Amino acid sequence: MARAFLFVLDSFGIGGAPDAETYGDLGADTLGHIAEFCATGAADRAGVREGPLHLPNMSALGLVHAAKLATGRVPIGMPVPGRVYGAYGAASEVSRGKDTPSGHWEIAGTPVTFDWGYFSAEGDAFPAELVEAICREGDIPGILGNCHASGTDIIARLGEEHMRTGKPICYTSSDSVFQIAAHEHTFGLERLLEFCQVVRRLLDDYNIGRVIARPFIGHNAQTFARTGNRRDYSVLPPEPTVLDRLAQAGRTVHAIGKIGDIFAHQGVTKLTKADGNMALFDASLAAIDEAEDGDLVFTNFVDFDMLFGHRRDVAGYAAALEAFDARLPDLDRRLKPGDIVILTADHGCDPTWRGTDHTRERVPVLMFGPAVRSRSLGVANTFAHIGETVARHLGIAPGLHGRSLI
Repeated sequence: MARAFLFVLDSFGIGGAPDAETYGDLGADTLGHIAEFCATGAADRAGVREGPLHLPNMSALGLVHAAKLATGRVPIGMPVPGRVYGAYGAASEVSRGKDTPSGHWEIAGTPVTFDWGYFSAEGDAFPAELVEAICREGDIPGILGNCHASGTDIIARLGEEHMRTGKPICYTSSDSVFQIAAHEHTFGLERLLEFCQVVRRLLDDYNIGRVIARPFIGHNAQTFARTGNRRDYSVLPPEPTVLDRLAQAGRTVHAIGKIGDIFAHQGVTKLTKADGNMALFDASLAAIDEAEDGDLVFTNFVDFDMLFGHRRDVAGYAAALEAFDARLPDLDRRLKPGDIVILTADHGCDPTWRGTDHTRERVPVLMFGPAVRSRSLGVANTFAHIGETVARHLGIAPGLHGRSLI
């Protein structure tokens, strides 16, 4: 039996990216700063969590050691385990950008070597001719927003006007993204998804990576809440990824959560949606029980980024990490001889950092399984080594941009 389970803790960076200064992120450290806040009591929240950051299972797999490889220091308040039970390392990104598609595609063996298109942070974010085409082709009376914004903030600010006028809320960020928020009932979920596909087509000439549907419900600013019906419309990866190679070899690629959307469903043979980290974990365990020899289960745990990183919620991020860590024994009990699990991330989103955007950081690479021996993997110079590790383990041809870590 040789199966691979690849879990991406969305935005769980561990600091130390060699090119962080280029992105304005020198000193950003998602894990390090969360641990520091927890150690000083600054991440205590009644009914949520308290005390130092408690990640015993990931620490036993080498997380603390990986953080030291990335930054040269141990996260404050996190004890160094006397024994490590997995292979551990860190990885630097070579793709241009610190966004979700770039990180995931590189993890899957295909770095982004081109420059994405971005929208202006000054004045109107979107060009007038694009807005005109969107309104005409999408059959809408206009748009609201047209700026860089936090999704929850702009929905609270413009949601009621959106419900009165029927104008969708359109906004962006420092990523190559066009986000569209609309009410599931007054605007309609299916209409929102169809509208996003129109916008996706119109944005191809602008080289924008993703259009994201952000449906919400509620009656006013106090009750608005985004739902689990988010949908990402991504461009295709520039080259075949390890997912494509596995699918072509007749293997099953189980895509859990937003993995299918990130890869524009290319190379995905079975798709499972779930809302929330714990539901995603349950769906991953179900896929593991179903997976056969040679299969890949690939999961994105989006809450770390969407609910806590972007919202700069240190206590929430810490609690989510601790909840994830507590589930790892459930995963370990399902492993069979020949299985490997890789825990990693696609970028950082330091909740203590300025602004609300992603941060350029190294990511952890924690690998374990019945036959994985404890050792340091060092610092990989590209996330692509992760995908090539999966390729070699599952016995398919190597790609062009990385090498196996085992």
